[in-house]
Amino acid sequence: MKTEFKAKFLQHINKRRQDQGFTLIELLVVIIIIGILSAIALPSFLSQANKAKQTEAKQYISSMNKGTQAYFAENTKFTTDVGVLGLGLKTDTTNYTYTLSDAGTGTNGGSTSAATPKSLNTLKGYGGAVAVTAPDATGASGTQTILCETTGVGAPATIALSGSNSVCPGGMTIVTK
Repeated sequence: MKTEFKAKFLQHINKRRQDQGFTLIELLVVIIIIGILSAIALPSFLSQANKAKQTEAKQYISSMNKGTQAYFAENTKFTTDVGVLGLGLKTDTTNYTYTLSDAGTGTNGGSTSAATPKSLNTLKGYGGAVAVTAPDATGASGTQTILCETTGVGAPATIALSGSNSVCPGGMTIVTK
């Protein structure tokens, strides 16, 4: 009888132990695993978030370049007013401040645009330019655009216009031409 009583008592204790839930060790292991996974995933997530913010700037500068080309084709002059381009772009967003500068009219003229990040330590800066090209054999001239991004985080440098050979300044690389 004593062995039968002991067996039933042990079964009762074992069943009771199974109903109690998780042990502290099991919880600690799960917390450590979650911590390791989040340490790996968080930097990747933040990098993707910055890329999305920078895509906004690329799109805005590209749109400003195209709008400036169209404005010049219609008016044979450049403007510093983004609203006149008719693009519906804001000059101040959550991530960037956008500017448009007139570099004059005529053969050597053009327009430059810049996207200056509000968070200089996490986002790249972007610059764009529209330059009037030299007349061809028929005497017709056109425009050429360039879009540059900073090689690191920070504000963009001003793009120097040099006719049909506009180049990105030091510290910037070409995105599109």
